[in-house]
Amino acid sequence: MRPDTTFSGPELCARPAREIVADLRKGALDPADLVEASATRISQVEDDVNAMVTVCADRARAQIADLPDHAAANALLAGWLAGLPIGIKDLNNVAGVRTTFGNLAMKDFIAPESEPMVERLESRGGLVMGKTNTPEFGAGGNSKNAVAGATRNPWDTRMNAGGSSGGAAVSLATGEVWLSQGSDLMGSLRTPAAHCGVLGLRPSPGRCGGGPAAAKFLPEATSGPMARDVRDIALFLDAMTGWDPRMPLSLDAPAESFQEAVARAPRAPRIAFSEDQNGFAAVETEIRAKLRGAMETVAAAGATVEETCPDLPYLNETYLALRGLHYGAVVGSLPQAVKETFGERLRANVDYGMGLTLDDIYAAMTRRSQIYDIMRTFLEGYDVLAIPVVGIAPAPVEEDFPRFVNGKEIGTYENWLRFSFLSVASLLPSLAMPAGFTDAGLPVSVQLIGPPRGEAVLLQAALFIEEALALPSAPIDPIRRH
Repeated sequence: MRPDTTFSGPELCARPAREIVADLRKGALDPADLVEASATRISQVEDDVNAMVTVCADRARAQIADLPDHAAANALLAGWLAGLPIGIKDLNNVAGVRTTFGNLAMKDFIAPESEPMVERLESRGGLVMGKTNTPEFGAGGNSKNAVAGATRNPWDTRMNAGGSSGGAAVSLATGEVWLSQGSDLMGSLRTPAAHCGVLGLRPSPGRCGGGPAAAKFLPEATSGPMARDVRDIALFLDAMTGWDPRMPLSLDAPAESFQEAVARAPRAPRIAFSEDQNGFAAVETEIRAKLRGAMETVAAAGATVEETCPDLPYLNETYLALRGLHYGAVVGSLPQAVKETFGERLRANVDYGMGLTLDDIYAAMTRRSQIYDIMRTFLEGYDVLAIPVVGIAPAPVEEDFPRFVNGKEIGTYENWLRFSFLSVASLLPSLAMPAGFTDAGLPVSVQLIGPPRGEAVLLQAALFIEEALALPSAPIDPIRRH
């Protein structure tokens, strides 16, 4: 069960994003009141959690004047946010706002212009309320860096909030904002969502734009929506979706919006479930028990749940090579003055990427195709594959990553996050969503992997699971224990 919690913030901050947006569209709420509510909540919790490391409330207030022009053009757009304050990760440029990337050389950098993804959200009525914390250039599963320090888990402030979108997850769990953008290369949306009891969707390539500015055609790292429940994820996904020639991988919005797809009466999904993805990574006994219990509840509600998982040869080597390509191309191309400030973890990631051989790269390309075909065929018989997000509950924030899982030494932090590999290697959409709590009161989540470009199917299955589990989704006051 979810621990007893309180929420002492403004009442507006506790309401679902979709309800707030509906009232904004009708004129029943003023965006200025939402900015003030968000600013109040940020001031209440930041000393405890350190999630929103750069606040730009004045910029958000100034943007309100532009909303009527946008409204005239976009009033019927499915993703029209109508003046809702949102969070943007501190890896993404917002015009006139400090973007540090968690790196000392960039600590005073003011972005001259917003990147296309941010422009899209602002053109659709999103008001950027602030920048959320991340490890240095997103490298790590713990959102701490030498510029802003560590983000703490709101369910126990002694604990890790996950990374690299840890600040985004905490901003939602504590009610600082209603929606927050994240990005994902090795579970960077999914791990913090799991650690903080919110939802994080890693979409299909191009669904929420394209690759990073330095490598527009690399599909492994992608932005995605984070929210407190499935229907709000669908709203934010609609706001992030659409073709933009500056993002060559971007996709047109589907004929049916994701909100419309989720609004249809949920069909009992067909779920393939594996506690450990055929032993691919270690899982604590308690996490296994909580996930199994959640799936039993979902099955009792009418879903088909079968314990099965396909064999996925060379997944580890394939994923690590693809991730290395990203770090070599994106971070390895930064100016030498910036590279000289890299921390140990980021430097190791870049060195790994730069050290890949041609054989490594060619093998990854071939094996990725094999993994995709295995999953595509497997998911013809199921709506989703359900696996862990991580195999362990949040650990102390001082630890970069856990050294042991279920009594076994895991070696590297990549091994801790192995359950994130499949979605990236196969380029299938995946969602981390709450599934329960440990006996100590820390969140446990399940990861759902959907079919190719199957966000609608994925979200429909997730809504059924969400309703079956009936877990509260309201924000909380940080449980202060540090």
